[in-house]
Amino acid sequence: MAKKMLWAPWRAEYILGEKEKGCIFCNRLKKQADRKNLIIYRGARTFVILNKFPYNSGHSMVVPNRHLCNLNDLTKVEAAEFFETIRLTVNVIRRTFHPDSFNIGMNMGHGSGAGIPEHIHMHIVPRWAEDTNFMPVIGETEVVSFPHSLIYKTLKRGFEEVCLAGKSRPKRN
Repeated sequence: MAKKMLWAPWRAEYILGEKEKGCIFCNRLKKQADRKNLIIYRGARTFVILNKFPYNSGHSMVVPNRHLCNLNDLTKVEAAEFFETIRLTVNVIRRTFHPDSFNIGMNMGHGSGAGIPEHIHMHIVPRWAEDTNFMPVIGETEVVSFPHSLIYKTLKRGFEEVCLAGKSRPKRN
């Protein structure tokens, strides 16, 4: 059987492009152009950013604001918000894009395959049975079905709706 190719030209920018100086997460966090920098949510101690070179549509990352490479360096307050932001992100993606399932994971250090080992972050990758079917198993290929502009707009609105709904609920003692 002849080997088939599926072109993913957007990956060329990542593979061949000039590498950014400094930490890409810290660089983007300092800027106020959230849409341009793909930041879809800012918390007090964490933020959520779309992966510019996603494994699948809606691939997001939860990142602590503070630059650290070791999970154990998170304070208890930072760790609590980090995990809550992961839960929030899953809920927003579930509400807006209705995936069948998720891959959630963290690569810590070069040996794990971390692309940005100097700043910890959690990957949240939505999965749809119809979109991935045999491609990753047989073709070793992922299919990205939605453009960043649609994902950004939809998830940004989803975060705003969920956060507003949370603020309008009465607080329990």
